[in-house]
Amino acid sequence: MARPVAKAYRDYVPDFMRTGISNAIDNLSYTTVIVNQVLQGKWGPAVNDTGRFLLNSTLGLGGLLDPASAAGLDRNDEDFGQTFGKWGVPPGPYLVVPVFGPSTLRDVTLTYPERYTDLRGYLGDWETKWALIGVGLLDARSELLSVDQVLTRAYDPYVFMRDAYLQRREYQVRDGDVPEEELQDESLEDEPMQDEPIEDESIEEPAEDSPPQ
Repeated sequence: MARPVAKAYRDYVPDFMRTGISNAIDNLSYTTVIVNQVLQGKWGPAVNDTGRFLLNSTLGLGGLLDPASAAGLDRNDEDFGQTFGKWGVPPGPYLVVPVFGPSTLRDVTLTYPERYTDLRGYLGDWETKWALIGVGLLDARSELLSVDQVLTRAYDPYVFMRDAYLQRREYQVRDGDVPEEELQDESLEDEPMQDEPIEDESIEEPAEDSPPQ
């Protein structure tokens, strides 16, 4: 059900409006990024992203615009799942959560503290809060529409999505410091084995001593 709604959102909402909505949602949840940078001891990025948040919240009209990127303040991505992964907490079993999509036991458990670092949880009444969360999910789903065609061509869409998600999360936890050999080994673990060719015994080999025709 989410795909048709996301497709309609992408097709009928103008690009500049979708960009503004995406920017505003990112800005409201950006405090989570800053908190987790502090928890990981990333003081430089924390200062950078605090400046980014303040600039976009003021000159960017609450985050609708993104003057911080034009000013050279790059966007970063941190959450509690990455922080606990950095602290050595394993991801645990892979899960597919209804509405929210792929996750792990570690990540889905740590969505709870994010409620207290995400500014969307402090705006207006419950209807407003859930509306903002719903728009955020819709925007995120519309960004993934291009992945749907890749999944339809995959040998096993579930395995493909699982491996892609786990590798991406490991990459985020390690800040990109993942040996290429390790990623290749993980991708090969679930690769289906090719069947050995079966010789057709119904085709008889010509006799070696048969006279030439």
